[in-house]
Amino acid sequence: MKKKTLFSSLVLVLSLTTVLAGCSNEDKNMITFWTPLTGDDGAYMDQLVKDYNATNPEVKVKHVITADMYTKVSTVLNSGKGVPDLAIIHADRVPGFVKQGVLEPMTDLIKAQPELKQDNYLPQAWSTGTVDGTQYTIPLDIHSNVMYYNKDLLKKYNAESFLDDNVVTIDEMLSLQGKLDEGDYIVNDALLGWVILAQIQNLGGDIQENGKPAVNTPVMKQALESVKKVADAGLMTPFGEDGYLMFQSGNVLFSTDGTWSSTAHAGVEGLNFGVTNVYSAAPDKFTNRSSSHLFTMLKNKDRTEAKAAAGIGNFLEFIRTNSLEWAKAGQIVASKQVNESPEYKDYMQSFFTSNEKEIQSLYIYTYEYYPYIAEAVDTYCGDIVRGNVDIDETLQTMQKFVEDKIAEGSSGAK
Repeated sequence: MKKKTLFSSLVLVLSLTTVLAGCSNEDKNMITFWTPLTGDDGAYMDQLVKDYNATNPEVKVKHVITADMYTKVSTVLNSGKGVPDLAIIHADRVPGFVKQGVLEPMTDLIKAQPELKQDNYLPQAWSTGTVDGTQYTIPLDIHSNVMYYNKDLLKKYNAESFLDDNVVTIDEMLSLQGKLDEGDYIVNDALLGWVILAQIQNLGGDIQENGKPAVNTPVMKQALESVKKVADAGLMTPFGEDGYLMFQSGNVLFSTDGTWSSTAHAGVEGLNFGVTNVYSAAPDKFTNRSSSHLFTMLKNKDRTEAKAAAGIGNFLEFIRTNSLEWAKAGQIVASKQVNESPEYKDYMQSFFTSNEKEIQSLYIYTYEYYPYIAEAVDTYCGDIVRGNVDIDETLQTMQKFVEDKIAEGSSGAK
């Protein structure tokens, strides 16, 4: 019995040694790639990684989906262990991460792969990763707030002319007040915070002044009040109702959700829809508030230069030339080689790269404290637009909300 136990223990030790050796070997010949891409997005990225690995590269890629990625990133960076070789982060994270010193510049990687350059990508997708002249990211996409429209309802209410210039104005929407059947609405409140932030750009404003957060401002009030007119007229889906589903049910003319929703809308039987720009207060200016998924390398003492230049560089060059698969996720692919190809025109989101004016409409906020401002807007804009709270008092609350968040971050409580 003792001999059997000794033999079993020996087998276990040998097995563990083999596993550890395998992990070590895998670390040398495998790029660990973290993304926050869940659901269908994760599946499409899985396919891209699978396609790349099928080319038999010297260093393969292992895609790890982490729903709470930013929390895990903070943990591994603090410990210095388990830091991924490559990660995807959102555009609004770049300024803070650079300030914290946790991103590696892409300088050497770009030297090794000269086609990973600004000229080959949508300009704002590239520039979101540029801080003080240094490039810290390579873009994958732009994902944007857009406005879907129900073709049948537009025809029913004789409103097809709203799309003549692809800029639906608030006044045009208000012109249908009192003309809709009971249960029908002009617009829903999907991504309402994104809509408000787009109006700020339409009105010539910003969310910061001299580096300080600017929330309690005349332009923020004007942006909120312009959208509030639609709700006051009874034309916006009721507060607390799922306006996104109401659009899919055929009761809403316009839905202000995201490029990524096109696949879900396309799966709804009988929904005859198209896409255009998010509505604006004036016909001469329109903005589609956007963000971007960006490839980046977190500080990692175990990542070799060879793995970065050869392994990661080869993978990102593959993505640049082969990311049509990512268009299936409804995203605006950042690579010009892909988004200018004939095949890309088959995807609805190609509308937003169809001309220079549309490309310029894709606005990405890069202010360091943008995430706090977005959180404040998302938290309070619904109540403001529906008239549930006093706008002036709530703007003061929002300003303090952001300033408190910044103070917490500065004190290390973030």
